[in-house]
Amino acid sequence: MSQARAQAGTIHVRPNESGFGAEITGLDISKPLPPETLAAVKDAWARHAVVWFPDQPLTHEQLEAFTLQIGPFGHDPFIAPMEDHPHILELRREPDEKARNFGAGWHSDWSFQECPPAATLLHSKVVPPIGGDTLYADCTRAYDALSDEMKKVLDGLTAVHSAALPYGPNGVFAQETEKRTMKIIVSKDAEKTWPHPLVRTHPVTGRKALFVSPVYTVGIQGMTHAESAAILGFLYTHMTQDQFVYRHKWRTNMLTMWDNRCTLHFADGGYDGHLRVMHRTTVAGDAPH
Repeated sequence: MSQARAQAGTIHVRPNESGFGAEITGLDISKPLPPETLAAVKDAWARHAVVWFPDQPLTHEQLEAFTLQIGPFGHDPFIAPMEDHPHILELRREPDEKARNFGAGWHSDWSFQECPPAATLLHSKVVPPIGGDTLYADCTRAYDALSDEMKKVLDGLTAVHSAALPYGPNGVFAQETEKRTMKIIVSKDAEKTWPHPLVRTHPVTGRKALFVSPVYTVGIQGMTHAESAAILGFLYTHMTQDQFVYRHKWRTNMLTMWDNRCTLHFADGGYDGHLRVMHRTTVAGDAPH
């Protein structure tokens, strides 16, 4: 990890060597941030796409309040929220669970929505002693690394997104036989589709990023299944190469915030026999273009 530090107000931003991902320290996010500090946090998030704040114990109310400083809550379908906190999802896996860990597939959160969330925030409450990393893929650098000819092919394409694969009546969760603590809501609504540009332009940085994932992208508009599969298969392999991936290691009371507009993420397992508890919120986004 790079030792370079950029100071903005009282905060310290320490980016990874690649520039993708950065640790932010020197602030207390349990209290409202002064405008200049909040602006510096948002700037670091835009530049580095994934940012994390270590040593930040937060109550549910404080997590909600910090989320609202970033933007209004997003809409979280197909998973039952916490009873008294409709905008917080508890991602809990008990030590004796055998079901596949939640989020174990490359995706950008809720990309099947008309306006997918801009940010996801995840706060660690109980971190297992082994495993449980989250992997992030930099879809901006992955786009930049493509040839000019491939960029020309992709720039005009529209990808079709749907929640059918995980959450539909015939989806992965509907077919589960193992007990799961999290309440997943299987629904016919998951079969609805929504088109988005395959390459989207970030509304803050103006940079282009690939906006497809194996969990939520079901095809490319106007192409046969075989044609779509060939292009998408190439992109999935390309986007998740080691050179574009950051492996995030959790510690208790860490808040991590990522940009769904230009990243994919994958929840790694490897902690069977141990409890893991995380609390998640999302921030509303705009329609990709």
